[in-house]
Amino acid sequence: MQTTSEVNNMCCVKNLNNHGPAPIPEEGKWVKATDIKDISGLTHGVGGCAPQQGTCKLTLNVKNGIIEEALVETTGCSGMTQSAAMAAEILPGKTLIEALNTDLVCDAINVAMRELFLQIVYGRTQSAFSEDGLLIGAGLEDLGSNLESKTGTIYSTKLKGVRYLQTADGYITKMGLGKNNEVIGYEYVNIGKFMSMIRKGKDATESLKACTKTYGRFKDAIKVIDPRVE
Repeated sequence: MQTTSEVNNMCCVKNLNNHGPAPIPEEGKWVKATDIKDISGLTHGVGGCAPQQGTCKLTLNVKNGIIEEALVETTGCSGMTQSAAMAAEILPGKTLIEALNTDLVCDAINVAMRELFLQIVYGRTQSAFSEDGLLIGAGLEDLGSNLESKTGTIYSTKLKGVRYLQTADGYITKMGLGKNNEVIGYEYVNIGKFMSMIRKGKDATESLKACTKTYGRFKDAIKVIDPRVE
């Protein structure tokens, strides 16, 4: 290390107030993090791409500075799904620093990674006060038993009004309208359960019937429409 002549000619003044970094909450402990291996926690975050065409929700489970689990969910442009596939292969096994400085293929995923990095290193994780943190596999809990992202897709126009296409319940097959043509409920299919039954060899018609449910006052509807046709 080289120093300037001005620094060389200075006298040395001691600093005795070396109390280290402020502790941050990590998995039920207060930790003074001085190295990347001191960082642990599970958290979620979102990021958008530069042209704002899509977004990514990223979930990371970090143990001793290493990403042990990653869940990458994207919505928006079609290319993001392939980007998510590549990012999910890239992330596990990397340190937080490596992941922060790795091209995760898509702007939105890179931005989400940056936001999660800030949460994790500042002790703002979802598991900050959970003793010993969350098990590897906890990231799947957001997807539920059918391992499906919770996606809301609703389309509307001033001329024709709203069309429900997808909610957390499932794929919308019918919309129920009241006396003033307002939405009062809908019928949906839980695609995850439906596909599980099909994989087990169940009859498709019976499976579809078993996985079709209603929400709201659908049974009181005066008019029922197919949101994708009518």
